[in-house]
Amino acid sequence: MTLDLAAHLVLREHRPDAGLGLLGGPLAAHTRSLQHRLAARTPYPRLVQMFRGGPPRYSLFALPGADERANVVEYFVHHEDVRRAQPGWEPRKVDPGLTEVLWDRLRMARFVLRKAPVGVELARDDQAEPARPGGPRVRITAKARTPVVTVTGPPAELTLWVAGRTAAARVRLDGGDEAIAALSGAHWGI
Repeated sequence: MTLDLAAHLVLREHRPDAGLGLLGGPLAAHTRSLQHRLAARTPYPRLVQMFRGGPPRYSLFALPGADERANVVEYFVHHEDVRRAQPGWEPRKVDPGLTEVLWDRLRMARFVLRKAPVGVELARDDQAEPARPGGPRVRITAKARTPVVTVTGPPAELTLWVAGRTAAARVRLDGGDEAIAALSGAHWGI
């Protein structure tokens, strides 16, 4: 698993032509082929070394600020992929600063969940509803449609759920039985 993950991370930083295929669509097969070849021909320690070395100068990820903006969710999700693949895992305490960054990035859920068969609202359960207008947001409408399913959890778990790690994310789904079944049967992910 970590060999494929290392190849994926190196590929996205070193091969701009493969980047679009990471989002699916017609270039996905090309990207998968490149990733499999990279993993097959490059020893794991070398992949780790390439990743630790950071993106090459010509990479979009080398632009100032691009690395953090593009990678915080990616790295968080993959870190949890590895942690949660172990027996007996438990969610970890996430730094409050990272929690807020993940919550802010969940605005992108509108894009990821655009093809969801029902409406989706994300609700964080680590903060109370604001007592006054203009208080901190604790809900995001990811897809405005009825019926709606509310997915509730802390931002870290909501991030994993939106990223397609629905079996590993510790969230609660609230709504009608049919709507929950439709959403639970849908596939998406980043």
